[in-house]
Amino acid sequence: MPFEHEIEVAKELAQEAGALALDYQRRGVTAETKADESPVTAADRACEKLILDRLAREFPDDGVIGEEGANRESRNGRKWIIDPIDGTRDFVRGIPLWAVLIGLEQHGEVVAGAAHCPRQGLLGWAAKGGGAWVNGAPARVSKITQPNQAVLSFNGFNKAGVSALADRLLPWVGKFWAVRGLGGAVDAMLVAQGQADVWIEPSAQPWDFAALKILIEEAGGQFASFAGKNTIYGGNAYACTPGLEPYVRHLLTPILEA
Repeated sequence: MPFEHEIEVAKELAQEAGALALDYQRRGVTAETKADESPVTAADRACEKLILDRLAREFPDDGVIGEEGANRESRNGRKWIIDPIDGTRDFVRGIPLWAVLIGLEQHGEVVAGAAHCPRQGLLGWAAKGGGAWVNGAPARVSKITQPNQAVLSFNGFNKAGVSALADRLLPWVGKFWAVRGLGGAVDAMLVAQGQADVWIEPSAQPWDFAALKILIEEAGGQFASFAGKNTIYGGNAYACTPGLEPYVRHLLTPILEA
C-alpha cells in the first residue's frame, strides 16, 4: 500500500489515543468551553499530545495541525491533520460515537488517513491509490442510485450551515429510505462500507474531514464541499455513493449557483 509506514503509524496512534481517551472517560471528564463555544476536555489535550509526540519522532520534517492548537510548520510539503477526539460532545455525555481522526496532506492533497471509533470497534484507513479498509476488510461504497433505497446520514440539522438549505431540506430528506445522524466519523465510515449512502456535514473544520475524505474516496465515493469543491477547507462537505451525487447536488443548488 502507498504510504504504508505512515498508515501503520496513524493506525497505531489512533488506537493508542482511543485507549487513552477511554481511560479518561472511565475516570470522569469535565468539559470546558472554547472561544467557538465547542467543548474541550483534558482528554482531548492529552490525546493530541500523544499523537504529536510520536509524529515528531517518526516524521520530524512534517507539519502538524490539530484541533486543540497544535501547529507545526512543514519543511517538506507534508502536514498531518489531527482531531484527537472528534465528537467531544458525545465523549462528554457518554454517547459511544466519538472517534480519533488522523489525516496526512501532501502538497495540498489528502493522501492517507486513519479513523478509529473505540466504542464502535471500528478502525478504518486508506491511502491514495491503495484502497480503503475497515477492520482489515476492503471498504466499498454502495451502488445505490435512488434516494428511496438509500440511507442518509445528516450530522446536525441545528448547525449554521443548514440555514441556506432550510426551504428545500425537509422535502429532500423525506425521499430517503432512512435517515440517521451518528456524529460525523461513524456516518462517514458507514458510507465507506456501503451501509449508508449519503453523509451531509453542514459545518466542520479540516481536521473533521481529512481522514474521512481519503477513506470515502478510496472506497469509491464522492467528497466535496457544498460549493462543489474537492476540499476539506470549505467549512462543510458531503460524501456519497456516485449514483446519488446528482440528488445531493440538487439540494445544494442555491449554494452551487451563488
